[in-house]
Amino acid sequence: MPHSQIQTARCAALVGPYLSGKTSLLESLLSAAGATTRKGSVRDGNAVGDSSPEAKARQMSVEVNVASFEFLGERWSVLDCPGSVELACETQSALMVADVAVIVAEAAPEKAVLLAPLFKFLDDNRIPHLLFINKVDSLGDLRVRDVVQAYQAVSARKLVLREVPIREGGKITGFVDLVSERAWHFNPHKPSNLVQIPDSLKDREHEARQEMLEAVADYDDALLEKLLEDVAPDTQEVYDRLASELADDLIVPVFFGSAENDNGIRRLLKALRHEGPDVAISAERAGIPAEATVAAQVFKTLNGSHAGKISLARVWRGTVNDGMTLGGERVSGVFRMMGHNQEKLSQATAGEVVALGRLDKAATGDLLTDKGNAGRSPLWPELPPPVFGLALHAQNRNDEVKLTAAIQKLVEEDPSLRLDQSTDTGELVLWGQGDIHLQIAMDRLRNKFNVSVKGVPPQVPYRESIRKGTAHHARYKRQTGGHGQFADIHVEVKPLPRGTGFQFEDGIVGGVVPRQFIPAVETGVRDYAVRGPLGFPVVDFAVKLTGGQFHAVDSSEMAFKTVARQAMTEALPACEPVLLEPILTVSIAVPSDFTSKVQRLVSGRRGQILGYDARPGWQGWDEVKAYLPQAEMHDLIVELRSLSLGVGTFTWSFERLQELTGKAADKAVEIRKETLAAQ
Repeated sequence: MPHSQIQTARCAALVGPYLSGKTSLLESLLSAAGATTRKGSVRDGNAVGDSSPEAKARQMSVEVNVASFEFLGERWSVLDCPGSVELACETQSALMVADVAVIVAEAAPEKAVLLAPLFKFLDDNRIPHLLFINKVDSLGDLRVRDVVQAYQAVSARKLVLREVPIREGGKITGFVDLVSERAWHFNPHKPSNLVQIPDSLKDREHEARQEMLEAVADYDDALLEKLLEDVAPDTQEVYDRLASELADDLIVPVFFGSAENDNGIRRLLKALRHEGPDVAISAERAGIPAEATVAAQVFKTLNGSHAGKISLARVWRGTVNDGMTLGGERVSGVFRMMGHNQEKLSQATAGEVVALGRLDKAATGDLLTDKGNAGRSPLWPELPPPVFGLALHAQNRNDEVKLTAAIQKLVEEDPSLRLDQSTDTGELVLWGQGDIHLQIAMDRLRNKFNVSVKGVPPQVPYRESIRKGTAHHARYKRQTGGHGQFADIHVEVKPLPRGTGFQFEDGIVGGVVPRQFIPAVETGVRDYAVRGPLGFPVVDFAVKLTGGQFHAVDSSEMAFKTVARQAMTEALPACEPVLLEPILTVSIAVPSDFTSKVQRLVSGRRGQILGYDARPGWQGWDEVKAYLPQAEMHDLIVELRSLSLGVGTFTWSFERLQELTGKAADKAVEIRKETLAAQ
């Protein structure tokens, strides 16, 4: 769509690896647009974004930050997204409502692999994106084209250089725009100055311009025909083709500059303004139904300690008014965001990103229309599987009651968190995408909900079984002055194949144990099996009740339950108890350069490598499949990311229980005894 026809507000998302300079770029964009009077700094803690205590403590973005401004009479919203791979879910949600993404990357070819997951997500979801190479003032002798070539290796779309650098004294001091063929000299913290193209750069500029035109002509036969006939295309035609191909996610325009020094920022703003798609195109890509006259999509949920629930949403179509019914609920406040500051509005029109108050039933990903809540979009990205967990314990026991409720609010804000109450250990386990992710969650519990917690590695759900069987006789007899307690049983205990579980067999003949007491015997055995001789649940064994005695007055269900527990307590230690540890099937995904390191990592954790193959749909990536003991899994993601520049990940599923002996088993049993003694 030509820029002259765009009348609605638009939205851009700033994405990229940790430390690439996204928040600094946001500050530069706001300053260049005149939206702020003083440029903030991450180091000084006064940036528009990263205003939360958790962000300031780490000097990094920990959640999406929204800023709104006008540039040359047009309304823009910018979503500054976290760069940490552990917070990728936050970034992906923001990208789903953006018209265009700006990938912010350092001028460092060795870090190209960091962009691979991001490029893949953008292309899979057909989200238009351009690349901004930041920190070019630290480029040194390295050429911009070499940096682009390195990044091209991890992008399925063609990277199209839109400008070439002007160098003076070994430093980049300006650029030549390859469409307008005009040159600009950087003027740090001020608008760049228009200058003549240096004579020494004219040949390189002509070469780069031809490369750009040929890349664009790959998707335009008319333009290709002109190039073949040596006909110079009209400048406006080139701009229109660039905008069209960006909107269709066919090419990735490449710009460069320095957010720290405000170099190249206005050129980036103008590229967004003239070539960024309209909200109508984005709404079609997002699958917004045409019959919805008013539609908004929630991409972030916030639970304030005083303001209640706030839903950050993109208005796809129509006008959202304060007090209207949207998604089946009354909108209680419409706000324009500037970092943590809110500006109350009476309404928000198509294209705007706003905060909607007190939509209690709306969840992240939900499409809200004037017809009701359509629920989560089928195109919304799936939640990543958890890879790191911590068992949480309230520092103050009085907080244990409100701990679960507080965590549920955190999960509503960040769906990539997951809370499990372990049926095996009774622990409250919070799962997420890494140690930093969970540390941020625990800080939020303290800062937002006044609940201080400590996190420890979750207990491994060991089991135990037996290697041989036995026959045992047990008698329980008590006299208490009135009716006594009496039960007598003979049982046979034997091991079962791994994975069978527990079996109970009634072998009574002749009524030596009345029928009504036999279920009590089974219940007693099951009660004991919760904690066997080694301290863990007992599995894969069978008990057969073969005989016994009863008393017409003193026998009862309670007596037979008790004698069954007694029989197991006495019999199982003689059955050669053995510890069983859970073994998981793990699939580890990394770039191929790190495959050999992953294999060593698995071997060093008592793992069994099953093989590796190319990762489907990921050029240059492998998947290593292996069996790993669950006891070796807790910090696997930490070491995996350390050896793969932060991009490695894995999925896992339970495979089987396997016998564990030796020092590892002795240590597990000793830790279990200490845990039980402390309870």
